[in-house]
Amino acid sequence: MSAELDGLREAARAGTLVPAQVAELRVRWLGKKQGVVTELLSRLRDVPKEEKAAFGAAVNELKRAAEEGIDALEAEARELFARSAERAKAVDVTLPPRAPRVGRLHPLTVVRRRIEAAFRGLGYEVVDGPEVETDWYNFESLNFPPEHPARDAVDTFFVAGGGPGRDRLVLRTHTSPVQMRTMESRKPPIRVLVPGRVYRKDEIDPRHSPVFHQVEGLVVDEGITFAHLRGTLAAFARAFFGGRAEVRLAPTFFPFVEPGVDVAVSCVFCEDGRVPGTGAEGAEGRPCRICSASGWIEIMGAGMVHPKVLANGGIDPERYTGFAFGMGVDRITMLLYGIPDLRLLFENDLRFLDRAWS
Repeated sequence: MSAELDGLREAARAGTLVPAQVAELRVRWLGKKQGVVTELLSRLRDVPKEEKAAFGAAVNELKRAAEEGIDALEAEARELFARSAERAKAVDVTLPPRAPRVGRLHPLTVVRRRIEAAFRGLGYEVVDGPEVETDWYNFESLNFPPEHPARDAVDTFFVAGGGPGRDRLVLRTHTSPVQMRTMESRKPPIRVLVPGRVYRKDEIDPRHSPVFHQVEGLVVDEGITFAHLRGTLAAFARAFFGGRAEVRLAPTFFPFVEPGVDVAVSCVFCEDGRVPGTGAEGAEGRPCRICSASGWIEIMGAGMVHPKVLANGGIDPERYTGFAFGMGVDRITMLLYGIPDLRLLFENDLRFLDRAWS
């Protein structure tokens, strides 16, 4: 008994004694069913008569000593536990503060703002418009013929009960309707940039989504030529992709511009289609995955605004000319950050969004 009490007293001096240890000791020595003292008292009836008095006195002395020792240890253990709990609640003011978890800008927002900043530097004003449009603004005013595939319900979200004819409501398929609204509401010179969400009936896969993002630009003034368009696109490419970036224009067709071009920018991830490498790749490097080893990345469509579109916007095409361009923010974001799957931009997975895009 004394050895156990001495061991617990040593633990108390070291500050490691806990109430559970004392409780275990109390049960072992003073427990009513199997305690040592209880067992000794049960043997009293078997002790010879002449020894009972001495045996009983010894057992009672042991019981008194056990109770006093265990009670003292129990009080000390409770005090140690209380002090420990108080220390746990205390605040160490010398510790650095816990940094709150902060959000980050979405990669699409980062890229959109970079595009806006590049064109604001060229004197453009950022404007916005409705995402639910009429057939007139989304198609007819932009020179889409009635039989154009884009006007089919297979490709476009038409609003149920959205009315007939030119007033029929659709979810805009591009941001070009804002160009028309801008021409209607202000006189040249016009220099605007139009970012926003657009909608098309695409199946969801790594490269397609029914919701995506575009940025379009419109310039209208007297004497605007194709040279102004090319110079603007070259200035944007240098501002956005770096000072060495060049642009390449290839003829194509869009209903709302004439002539129209596909715009490619020189690949900033390689040199002439090859990524410098080492080892087995040798000095020539490996073929660039981003530009498919072509050295060029197609990023937008552009062209001179069609005279019919100018007229539909209330602008005299005999006096004024203009150019327009449009690019997909999602595609450029995927190229810049090497994002392999378009769906990652819409799934709100914090493991993806918490990267340092900004």
